[in-house]
Parts: sequence; C-alpha cells; structure tokens
Amino acid sequence: MDQPWTPRPKPDKPEWLERRIEFPDYSSTRDFLERLNALSEETQQFPDISFGRTYVNLTLRAGGEAKQLVGEAEQAMAVRIEGLLNDSPQA
Repeated sequence: MDQPWTPRPKPDKPEWLERRIEFPDYSSTRDFLERLNALSEETQQFPDISFGRTYVNLTLRAGGEAKQLVGEAEQAMAVRIEGLLNDSPQA
C-alpha cells in the first residue's frame, strides 16, 4: 500500500518527510529508481533511499544543520517525485 508523505517527528515542525511506495514488480521498482536518480542529479537533492524487490522507502531531509525544518526545496522535491509516480506503472 502506498503511503502519503509523512512529516516527522511532528507535523507542525517537520525535520524530514517519509514515504513508502509499492510497485507490482521489480522492473517497475527499478524503473522508478532510475528516474529518481536522474531527478536527483538534476536537482542535486538526494533523498535517503531503502528498497526491496517491490517497494521503495524515501526520506527527504532539510539540508544544512541538524534539526533544520523541512522547507520549500524539500516540498518541491516531494512534488517532483509525485510526478515520477504519475508516469510509473504501480499496483
């Protein structure tokens, strides 16, 4: 099950955004990761990524000092990642 972007640790003071995305098969997962790589290179924003055969976990953190709050750059990256998903086959 896909989950929405979740602000952590608190919705009113997010230090990072998390999201789990599920795919129907490995091919779809790999396709998404390749397109995410291209987007990351283009924007120079690199989310933390963990993945398995049919899922990807993403974490977008604010750059700079520890405990900095998520800002416009991270929100914009989340929107761009959503755009990748709209072009990607999913379950």
